Amino acid sequence: MSLAFAAGSTGFLLGPAPGYLALVGPVADAVTFFVGSLLFTAGGALQVWLAVPARKGSGAGRAAWWTATIQFAGTLFFNVTTFRGLHTALSNPSYDRLVWRPDAFGSICFLVSGLIAYRASERRGLLPVRGQKGWWQPGVNLLGCVLFGIGAVAGYVVPSSGSMLDLAAANWSTAAGAACFLACALPGLVPARHRRRQASGGPADVESAG
Repeated sequence: MSLAFAAGSTGFLLGPAPGYLALVGPVADAVTFFVGSLLFTAGGALQVWLAVPARKGSGAGRAAWWTATIQFAGTLFFNVTTFRGLHTALSNPSYDRLVWRPDAFGSICFLVSGLIAYRASERRGLLPVRGQKGWWQPGVNLLGCVLFGIGAVAGYVVPSSGSMLDLAAANWSTAAGAACFLACALPGLVPARHRRRQASGGPADVESAG
């Protein structure tokens, strides 16, 4: 799950970068977004599967279930959006927009899921309680969801003119949101035994988690 989310986030981090578009071209750039969205969906599906046992419970377990299912729905909306972008890039060789707008419905789903996860996390008032493992992740994840939403608004195409409200803001907020998601996914790539040995001061375990 963490690997899928990390790889998908990397796609959305690279895709909006003007230098990446200039290097690989519009078609490969569109493929990067589309593959990234599929990886997000794969990670979301695994997250839902892992949350199934707690779906009928209460508290954090039930919140995890709702977070996973709503986020998974959002990834499906992004699949549609990025596929449309890929189709446009393939059908129009002169296509040179840096990035199409993140799908509004997908962004809303991400934002709702992020809010549920943050509300269920340990907090003191509105701020997270520090010190526990991963205490920062719900907040950073929510920030990423907010940034994706900003990208959706900034990337809105005005029907009368066909131009975006703010192309640069859409690109950079999407990339910043992806960086937040990547930061949350990376800790999950460290094998559990490696984390335990680091915590106890022992040598790092370099074996695969699998």
